[in-house]
Amino acid sequence: MSAREKLGIMVCGHGSRNQNAAREFAKVAEGLKKRYPETPVEYGYLEFCNPVIHSGLDRLRDQGVTRVLAVPGMLFAAGHAKNDIPSVLNTYQAQNSGMRIEYGRELGVDLKMIRAAGARIQEAIDAANAENGDVPPHETLLMVVGRGASDPDANSNVSKVTRMLWEGMGFGWAETCYSGVTFPLVEPGLRHAVRLGYRRIVVFPYFLFTGVLVKRIYSYTDQVAADFPDTQFVKAGYLNDHDLVLDTFQDRVEETRAGQALMNCQMCKYREQVLGFEAEVGLAQESHHHHVEGIGGGLENCPCEGDCDASCRNEAFCREHGLPWTPLHDHSHDHHHHHGDDHHHHDHHHHPYPHADHPHGPVSMKKPQ
Repeated sequence: MSAREKLGIMVCGHGSRNQNAAREFAKVAEGLKKRYPETPVEYGYLEFCNPVIHSGLDRLRDQGVTRVLAVPGMLFAAGHAKNDIPSVLNTYQAQNSGMRIEYGRELGVDLKMIRAAGARIQEAIDAANAENGDVPPHETLLMVVGRGASDPDANSNVSKVTRMLWEGMGFGWAETCYSGVTFPLVEPGLRHAVRLGYRRIVVFPYFLFTGVLVKRIYSYTDQVAADFPDTQFVKAGYLNDHDLVLDTFQDRVEETRAGQALMNCQMCKYREQVLGFEAEVGLAQESHHHHVEGIGGGLENCPCEGDCDASCRNEAFCREHGLPWTPLHDHSHDHHHHHGDDHHHHDHHHHPYPHADHPHGPVSMKKPQ
């Protein structure tokens, strides 16, 4: 680093309507600040939350930062990590020539992340054993729930995490399902799992933070459990700010600083002929979030204390209770786009998912009836 260069760290997240999720994401930035006390650390979101990414970059610039190490707060590299965040960063850098932004890689399939996941699962098993008595691992099925993406490489990484947890912890069986976009979704996945006859099913959301989707995963678990009272269902906690998660973020920062943050593109559908996704090779990469940056912010005084999907924040509700109204999305567009914390409509184009009519998905989860 040159004498005139000042380093800063930027953590880039997607954002959530759930303000508790936003607070948990902020804990990651706080955790990195403790590990880098002499370095400015900021964070920002693509949508649903404030601050947005460019606001965090503004704060770094105002502190005299000239070189930014930007790391995606993403488990796997799908559209948000490959397209949306880089587009926002590139646009900002083009408009602020005095700042150099270097982009890191996602958390990925990492042994520290696997250990953090194992710790969350074991915490849930220990609590269930204390309450209901021990169930041997060989009589337990692990269900790992991933976010789900239109990128088969990202989806396959969830399956790899499942296998490493399965083999590492010695469960009798393990399955993978997804909260949306791809298949199988949570409910059909759990109903299939019950048929295998295991005494206990541990449901583990492989998510960094809480939010609408994690809450729905747990709701679907309760729904299926009610239909199968002879099977014990255990809901494990998500990753959150486990020390090993923070260790992995720190590793990504150091890789970026050393110029070693190389994303694995061997199975990227935009670069290679991935089975079923051949038509997407060479598609232009651009952000689909510029028009919704910051939308959904201002919910810090939510009457649900932040633990909701913000559906209570319609204009009439806010007027009745004297709350500031912030529109979440314009649902008038006729283009369907499944991602984020809920299904919503945008007027931009996405390449069609090749198995959109699969009987076990892939539609972003609706609220259980």
